[in-house]
Amino acid sequence: MFEGIFQPMHLIIILIIVLIIFGPGKLPELGGSIGKAIRGFKKAMEEPEKKPDEVAETKKIEEPVKKPDEAAETKKMEDKKD
Repeated sequence: MFEGIFQPMHLIIILIIVLIIFGPGKLPELGGSIGKAIRGFKKAMEEPEKKPDEVAETKKIEEPVKKPDEAAETKKMEDKKD
């Protein structure tokens, strides 16, 4: 069914069509983004898998640090409620 799909003539025609669609200016960007994606995928495959406990520790959400003026305003609002 797909016996001759990777023949040199077919690849040349595919490259010409890609050049027409994306243009010569976009091809370096396209190649760079594909390269980054492949490198990222390989890096993710090489890293050891984390245990569920480690994943939970890294995803802990910390409370946002309040600015001094925000803390004073919050305290004033709480005092007014009482």
